[in-house]
Amino acid sequence: MLDPSFFSYVTVMSITPGPNNLLLATSGVNFGLRRTLPMISGVRLGCLLQTALAGCAYLLWLSWKIWRAGAPTQREKAQPMTIAGAIGFQALNPKAWLMATNVALLWSAQSGLLPVMLGFALVNLPCVVIWAALGDRLGLHLQTPWKRRLFNSVMALSLVATTLWMLADALR
Repeated sequence: MLDPSFFSYVTVMSITPGPNNLLLATSGVNFGLRRTLPMISGVRLGCLLQTALAGCAYLLWLSWKIWRAGAPTQREKAQPMTIAGAIGFQALNPKAWLMATNVALLWSAQSGLLPVMLGFALVNLPCVVIWAALGDRLGLHLQTPWKRRLFNSVMALSLVATTLWMLADALR
């Protein structure tokens, strides 16, 4: 069952100005409602398809990256992602966009952007540090190549299974 906040979120996102709504209004002005109905249908179907494909494609891409990941070797001089790289990754991360957009829309109007940003940073920091620390501890037990490969395979297949589950659920 969908939470009532889902409906308010989708309503706000659907009714506020954006490229789709501006084009629909322009088409309504120039061609009338009846002749704009195919465009309305295309926008709706496009959004549904985009939601399914973007989410699934992203998860499958991450699965592939995890599957192909190996333990760093001295020869490769592997490095963790840089600050700039992580910022760039956030720019491509649909979950990060959704979370940031929701936080900004739902709370900054009533509390102000700066308090929301500071609160978000305070709550988010321990959460992401926990994940990195868990990975660090787990890495101590995955020093042999076959264990690292098994771990990467399980993580990748878990994402694939999640994606397939989402698709199956959407098609039901």
